[in-house]
Amino acid sequence: MIKPCIIGLGYVGLPILINLSKKYSSIGYDNNYNRIKKLNKGEDFFNEFNRKKLTHKSIKFTNSLQVIKNSNLYIVTVPTPVLNNKNPDLKHLKDVCNNLSKIIKKNDIIIFESTVYPGLTNDYCIPLLEKKNLWKEGLDFFVGYSPERVNPGDKNHDLHKINKILAYPHTYLKKELIKLYSLICKKIIFSNNIREAEAAKVIENIQRDVNIGLINEIYLVCKKLKLDFNNVIDLATTKWNFLRFRPGLVGGHCLPVDPYYLAYISKKNNFTTKITLAGRSINDSMAKTIKNEIRHEIKKNNINNKKKILVCGLSYKKNVADLRNSLSLTIYNDLKKIYKKIKGYDPLIDKSYKKKLNLINSKKEFLKFDIYILLTHHTAIKKNLKLLPKNKIIINLLGK
Repeated sequence: MIKPCIIGLGYVGLPILINLSKKYSSIGYDNNYNRIKKLNKGEDFFNEFNRKKLTHKSIKFTNSLQVIKNSNLYIVTVPTPVLNNKNPDLKHLKDVCNNLSKIIKKNDIIIFESTVYPGLTNDYCIPLLEKKNLWKEGLDFFVGYSPERVNPGDKNHDLHKINKILAYPHTYLKKELIKLYSLICKKIIFSNNIREAEAAKVIENIQRDVNIGLINEIYLVCKKLKLDFNNVIDLATTKWNFLRFRPGLVGGHCLPVDPYYLAYISKKNNFTTKITLAGRSINDSMAKTIKNEIRHEIKKNNINNKKKILVCGLSYKKNVADLRNSLSLTIYNDLKKIYKKIKGYDPLIDKSYKKKLNLINSKKEFLKFDIYILLTHHTAIKKNLKLLPKNKIIINLLGK
């Protein structure tokens, strides 16, 4: 009988845990004590799941390695960010592998889901797992890779509605693993090659990042040429093979990170990528661009420093509570240094940020400002903006 443990309870790990708990008694592990404490109370920091699902009797949350050592399947979904120099930050993976090496037993299975560069599972993770007991992967324990495909805030592509890759180059419990993963998603795409699955995952996000970078650049060109960007895109879309992307502030835990992983391993193998990172520079620059355009709009409307400004939407993406790598938050923090009477508003992010970020959190307060700057287009915020009288100034540069 498979006894699953999900390690890392963010956007990726928590949905997997909840889906598996429909058939398996499952444990969720996270080294963040406050995260575990809230989950045990039925509170999800990211507002993705309700209390009933979190407190189901077949789910257990813990931050104790002793509690999870009786599991025999470990699904690892920890973050893989980048360092300040843009090299991969493997701290979380290293900690997990070192901890697992102390508790894994004969015939245990470890499946990694974190986004990495091709070869990292075999060349980095497996040696750490083997180190403690001098065990051999493929003989004493077994490792696979199933790249995450969670898209926060996208209800049309929930985990159970998508295809998912499972790379597992072993026969041991292969059928059982495929059956287990079939509970998580719509269809399993099986592969025997972990490196190819790692590469497939990292290029999925790079492709999107490059495309958004291109459309951001076109948006800026249209501004310079005094062209209506929306009309330009509408006209171009009439061609059958034109791909319609929207300009935007690219943040979160995937798109701003994954290109650097592929560029890193490419350089290690004496190949310098050119297009892979092309989208990064333009996408990163959008925070400064939008901030300057906001300042221009404020000046154009003759708004003095006595006017009260509300910046709406601080998370990195529409209808998502995550602040990681959020350019909207960057813009807000920069504007706070310039304008005295400025506050932020985001009904999705956790209330613990209220004091730290100088946020309002009530509809009554929402109505008391003079200028509203819309950055992240949460549905709830757009509904509130419709309630404002016509004399209020709304700055919505990206117009989503």
